[in-house]
Amino acid sequence: MINNVVLVGRLTAKPELRQTQTGKGVTSFTLACDRQYGRNKEADFISCVAWDKTAEVLVNYTDKGRLIAVDGRIQTRNYKDRDGKTVYVTEVVVNQVQLLSGREQTEQQPVETPQTTAQPFESNDSVEITADDLPF
Repeated sequence: MINNVVLVGRLTAKPELRQTQTGKGVTSFTLACDRQYGRNKEADFISCVAWDKTAEVLVNYTDKGRLIAVDGRIQTRNYKDRDGKTVYVTEVVVNQVQLLSGREQTEQQPVETPQTTAQPFESNDSVEITADDLPF
């Protein structure tokens, strides 16, 4: 069976990290995904949930309006609310997230890259390669 979802959309609010009773990190968020309907643009608001490191990345590096891509699966579940009524939930359980652009290109903060201590290779340096170095 195949249950795979790929979505690209904007966060409707800043994700917040919560902890389960066992200490696992989790965040629930809504992704606004545009769709064309004739000449009109409409949006679907998709409920998503991310766990552990994926949840931490979303909380630490995203904000409301951030364009992201998610890869995951659809999950359905139900529970009884305080009044005893059954509540049905359909959501995307996120396996991977990719941060795309900020809300506006001008609002993006530059990402700092770590400095490397490697020395540049100069053309007059010699490198000795043996048969053991070759992958074939």
